[in-house]
Amino acid sequence: MKKGTKHNLSTAPSKSKRLLVIRLSAMGDVAMTVPVLLALTQKYPNLQLTVLSKPFFEPILAQIPNVTVHKADVKGKHKGILGLWRLFKELKQIKIDGVADLHNVLRSTILKQFFRIETIPFRQVDKARKEKKVLTAATDKVFEPLKSMHLRYADVFKELGFPVELKKDDVLPRKELPLGLKQHLALIDKPLMGIAPFAAFKGKTYPLEFMKTIVRQQNELGTHHILLFGGGKEEKQVLESWEKEFQHCSSIVGKIEFKEELALISNLVLMVGMDSGNAHLAAMYGIPTLTLWGVTHPYAGFYPFGQDSANALLANREKYPLIPTSVYGNTFPEGYDRAMETIAPEHVIQKISEILDSVKATP
Repeated sequence: MKKGTKHNLSTAPSKSKRLLVIRLSAMGDVAMTVPVLLALTQKYPNLQLTVLSKPFFEPILAQIPNVTVHKADVKGKHKGILGLWRLFKELKQIKIDGVADLHNVLRSTILKQFFRIETIPFRQVDKARKEKKVLTAATDKVFEPLKSMHLRYADVFKELGFPVELKKDDVLPRKELPLGLKQHLALIDKPLMGIAPFAAFKGKTYPLEFMKTIVRQQNELGTHHILLFGGGKEEKQVLESWEKEFQHCSSIVGKIEFKEELALISNLVLMVGMDSGNAHLAAMYGIPTLTLWGVTHPYAGFYPFGQDSANALLANREKYPLIPTSVYGNTFPEGYDRAMETIAPEHVIQKISEILDSVKATP
């Protein structure tokens, strides 16, 4: 975290303060800000937050009290140095008292220089780049857990004079499912289970033939209606083929708006996903979330909020000792793309059963 002159904004004379929060991407990272922003607005009810993010993520952030979204057009009017200057002038009109940069990339660092002109306190998240480099190193690896990104986000607000303590119930409430949405997706009166089989990179995507075995088994049980999450043309084709094959499955790809997708996620009894955005979307509603990990690892600090550590199934490090090979799953040695094959479908099925049993047993 960048150090500088201390400003305790929370004890300043004015009754209400406004912070700018910067988190432009990606979906999972934006979702990870939710419990922190919820805790912040609950502890400081007079605090107003303006979150600078991409338009697509507004349905996530708009659910948080005292939060407004300022949409960043990073490919249009806010592109480049001149675009960022234009964005800065827009933000100046909001009367910001401090800036919490939860992204800490070149774009936000340039904005920091502009805010210095106005002597507005600006704090940036410590992304622990050196520690993550050591954690993912091929030689001299230090395999130890790093602080979670949720806590790193909270540290930024502490630096601005707004310390918060995160609690497991810092999650969004369930959203009501419109009758029209149920009819559109032909949802029957069964509990909803979510399965998100894809991730951005092959190194953290469970083999599709393995996942299909799991879907088939859950479909044969017939106890839940399975919602299949994904995006893009190829994923859409795969999930629609599963929808046709399995009676109790519905692919939602391309069928509904993102805000409706969030409503569905908030009503799941379980989400099964990778180390990816859908897991974090489920966790921000407090939905039990089973995650499957390949060349990435929870030690990097990206474990879904509030989830039991037993809800993570990990690739075998005895067979693949260099895990984690990267933070994002985009780089790995030859053969490590098969690391997730060490997570047997039977093991996933057993863990699904255990989590569902625990959900039933919860008052």
